[in-house]
This record gives sequence, C-alpha cells and structure tokens, in this order.
Amino acid sequence: MKYDFILKNNIRRFTLTLSFLICSLCFLPTLFSAENNSQSERLKEAEVKLEEVEEKFDAGELIFDHILDSYDWHICTWKGKHISVNLPIIVYSEGELFCFSSKHLHHGHQYVVKDKNGDDAVFEIPSEGKYEGKVVRIMSDGSQIRPFDISITKTVCGLLISCTLLIIVFLIVAKSYSKNEERAPKGLQALIEPLVIYVRDEIARPNIGKDYEKYFPYLLTVFFFIFFNNFLGLIPFFPFGANITGNISVTAVLALFTFCLTTFTGKKHYYQDIFNTPGVPWWLKFPLPLMPVIEVVGCLIKPVVLAIRLFANITAGHIVILGFVSMIFILGEMSVVAGGAMSVLSVILAVFVDFLELLVAYVQAYVFTLLSAIYFGMAAKVEH
Repeated sequence: MKYDFILKNNIRRFTLTLSFLICSLCFLPTLFSAENNSQSERLKEAEVKLEEVEEKFDAGELIFDHILDSYDWHICTWKGKHISVNLPIIVYSEGELFCFSSKHLHHGHQYVVKDKNGDDAVFEIPSEGKYEGKVVRIMSDGSQIRPFDISITKTVCGLLISCTLLIIVFLIVAKSYSKNEERAPKGLQALIEPLVIYVRDEIARPNIGKDYEKYFPYLLTVFFFIFFNNFLGLIPFFPFGANITGNISVTAVLALFTFCLTTFTGKKHYYQDIFNTPGVPWWLKFPLPLMPVIEVVGCLIKPVVLAIRLFANITAGHIVILGFVSMIFILGEMSVVAGGAMSVLSVILAVFVDFLELLVAYVQAYVFTLLSAIYFGMAAKVEH
C-alpha cells in the first residue's frame, strides 16, 4: 500500500479545508489578568459578607457557565479573585468598529468610549432582558441596540487553539511520511494512519463510490475536527475544556457545509429522484406535488438532524459529569456526612462517565462523517 496516497497527497487539501472553517478568525489578542476589586466594590462585599456565606450553591449556574459561551474564559477563583482570560470584544455599531477588552464589562459594568464624532458610546452586558448575556450599546435615549458582534468568545478562542493544534499534528505526520516513505509508521504517524485508512476504506469508499476522492479531504477534516474537539472538551484545564462541539452554532456550520456540498455537487439523477421520484404514481408528483415537497423537506431536515445530534450528545455528557460533581456540594450543604459520603460516589461516577465520553467522542465523529458520506453518495450516484 502506498502511504503517500493517504496523507502526503491529501495534507494540503486537508489543511486548506480546515483553515477555511476558521479563516475569519485570524488573530487572538487576549489579555490575561486577575479581576481586582475597587474600593467601592470591596465596601459592598463587606456589607453583604454574611449574605454570601449563607448563599446556597447553584448547580444550574455552574453547569450553564460551562456549557454556554461567554466573553471571558474563567479559570479559577483564588482568595476571592476570579482569574480569567479577558477576551477581546469586537463590535460594529453606527458605522464604526469598536474593540476593547471584556474586563471592562464584568459584573454589569458599563464601558464608555468616544466614537468618531466625539460622543460617548456606552456598552454593557445586561444580566436580564431581551439581550441577556450579549453586548449591547446604550443609546442617548436609554434604549438598547444590538451591534454586529464578531467578538472572540470562549468558543472561538477554544476553536482557534484546537484547530492550531490539529494543523500542527497533521503537518508533523505529513513530514513523517515524506521522510519515511518506505518504512513502517511510528509515533504520531502510527496513531493517525489507522484512522485515516478507516475513514477512507470504511466510510468514504463504500458509501460514495468511485467519486469518493473529491469528498475525502472534507470527510477527513470533519472527522478529525469533531473527534479532536470532543476529546479536548473533556480536559478540564485551560486552554482546553471549551464546549466547542456542544455549541449549536459550531455544529450548525458543519452541517451547513455538508448540505452545501451535497446540494452543489449533486448530479442529474439526484435531482430527478427529488422532483420526479421513480415508482411513485404520477398524480402524487404533478397535479398534487406531494412527493416533491416531502423530498425537499427531507433534504432540509438532514442538516438540522446532523447539527442537533452532535450538539445534544456532547452537551448531555458535560451536563451529566457536572451534575455528579454538583451533588457533592448540594448534599454538603445539608450535611457534612452526606457530602463526604456522596463525594466518593460522585467522583467514581464522574470518572466512569468521563471514560464513557471518550467513546462518545469517537462515535459522534464517526456518525457525523458517516452520514455526510451517505449524503454525498446519494448526490454523486449515477443512473444504472
């Protein structure tokens, strides 16, 4: 078998395809700092100190803080200070681009900056209302407007990190193929090669047919992108742990790419099956176009199912793990003994689910790639 075909001849297309997914995100200017409280904030903290002691643990806040996107990346809390990565906020409003650090909008604070006319442009992140958790601009009349937001959020930051690592890994593997063309694979090459061969021989070739080569770089990109991000999402340490594939926007974009490739590369016979389904009575196709409508709706539902399946399965795994961890603190507030006893069981269950999620990380990458290959095969098939 010629190993060159596997990666050496496809690494450029693979890298370009992966880069296309993140081409609009070309920089990562982050500001790493600890949030310091002003004197007024310290006074407020002193006034509500007793209330904070009695405040109960909020499991929902912990879980949603992890699975939802945010404008900063919280790492830990040390001696009352929240250590986090303050990501850049980039918004376009009233014909002007504004860039500033997310640290200016923490805890409902407003940030005032001069616009091109010398007037005050006020921004904040509301904690409630229509634009809860989103950057808004406060107009002179007190109304809120939502600017065009292209900020580097936690998900985008994690996406850039994971894609950079993924490209580095495949460039190293491609270099190994160039140096060791006639030798047995080793190291990263030995780890990646079986997965590449599996995608080619068990997913792409059987489901697409003779035209599989033009879809192969995309299928490789999707498989390794999903698998890599699923795996990194299970590592609970910065700069990993971002819930990338558990973000519906990310999965929707991946599904949209599959839908566009299927639609724009479909051959004549593919569209004939949609609008003139063979074996169906003529009165279901022309006077009453029931079958064409059903077929078109089916084509639109496919990418929706792809996006929701991946999003739901990955998010559910994170929620279950965090749920077991939260039970320690919930029972600990009720009884120290109950919290101590539950901690042992929760840790065991959380570790078990973590190992189960390793399997889910692969299965979800496989399922998404397999379904994409099946759709491509339907579009690329020819009439016998």
